[in-house]
Amino acid sequence: MTAPHVGIVGGGVLGLTLALGLRARGYRVTVLEGAAAPGGLAAPAEIGGFTWDRFYHVIAPGDEQLLRLLDQLGLTDAVRWGTTRTGFFTDDRFYSMSSSWEFLRFPPLSLVDKARLGLTILHASRIEDGRPLEEVAAVDWLRRWSGRNTLNRIWLPLLKAKLGENYRRASAAFIWAIVARMYAARRKGQKREQFGYVDGGYDRVLRRLRERLEEQGVALTCGAAVTGVQSNGTGPRLTLAGGEERAFDQVILTIPATKIPQLCPDLTRAETSRLERVVYQGIVCASLLLKRPLSGFYVTNITESWVPFTAVIETTALVDRDRFGGHTLVYLPRYLTQDDAFWRRSDDEVRTEFVAALRRMYPDLRPDDIVAFRISRVREVLALATRGYTREVLPPTRTSLLGVWVVNSAQIANGTLNLNETVSLARRKLDELGPVFDATRPAREPAAR
Repeated sequence: MTAPHVGIVGGGVLGLTLALGLRARGYRVTVLEGAAAPGGLAAPAEIGGFTWDRFYHVIAPGDEQLLRLLDQLGLTDAVRWGTTRTGFFTDDRFYSMSSSWEFLRFPPLSLVDKARLGLTILHASRIEDGRPLEEVAAVDWLRRWSGRNTLNRIWLPLLKAKLGENYRRASAAFIWAIVARMYAARRKGQKREQFGYVDGGYDRVLRRLRERLEEQGVALTCGAAVTGVQSNGTGPRLTLAGGEERAFDQVILTIPATKIPQLCPDLTRAETSRLERVVYQGIVCASLLLKRPLSGFYVTNITESWVPFTAVIETTALVDRDRFGGHTLVYLPRYLTQDDAFWRRSDDEVRTEFVAALRRMYPDLRPDDIVAFRISRVREVLALATRGYTREVLPPTRTSLLGVWVVNSAQIANGTLNLNETVSLARRKLDELGPVFDATRPAREPAAR
């Protein structure tokens, strides 16, 4: 019998990893991506004549599922590791927080405050199940563990920078997920941060992944925006922009939860309500190519409210600058709520404001040091771990529509969004859906005598 046909809506790393796994189980697979090229948040971009990741990505030593995928693609030898430094910009000054000694010398906090902050991080790093933390507000949990002064001086500015007014809705699981991953990036012994990257960036990963899918017979169609999903007794049917229809035996939606009700008008009211309860943070991210390094910190956390971006990510503090002709690659992210007025700023307005703030932070930076500047915007980046998330918000995999399933990053309940969590989600859902799909396969006809 002909193998059942699975359609995957969304060609990001999640959709492509699902496609690879389903094809290995013997299914015919078609991936439909609305953009001109696959990759989603991991897609590459060109800046100053060089190609690198559109948004900043990094590999932590504990990213087992991502490293396993890279090995499956034959890219293990392309992973480069390096020791990085972390900085803080507080009270209009830079401080290094890259070692235990520097932590103890951190002037903005008293010795008692630093002891409580260290205890908070240590406590969070030892929690294995973050679900109970979903019932506690992040601000309340941080106040209890770190104290009011550390909350006001460090945690609250960082939360507001990352979440805007949504910081009030975040659960303690949000903070726990971030702390746990960053703590795991510290090497034993020296307690230094160690991160990795793929030589060539995720452009190289996506090209290899696409090649592997083509070799396996997976159909990948880009520029194919899905505008409608219906299902009846014969299975799901997708409508594409332009009116074309395609029928499948099973369909998996990997798109943001809040976009699903628009495509699936036949969902129940309860399903639609739950999907619409997912709170997404968006991002406006500037990429700069500079003639000179800035501080040498891979990440500079910012607690000053006058700075219009969340952090300074100096990628070439980890990646060899030779990759960019000796230049420095920097990301300046600003995370936004859906109703933030900043979305209406033009690219020129964003550039003017960001460059002015960057030069105020780094007075030695001259206008002619900026070789290239580009802006990337995405509305739905991070599904916020709000209180009671798993119980009340997390989208179920199964829908009421026959043969229509949901697998998206909003189902990463107790983790911070990164490519390791994305690949881990894909593998968990393959284990969940594989037996269900297998049970619906037509029985094989007996061989002719």
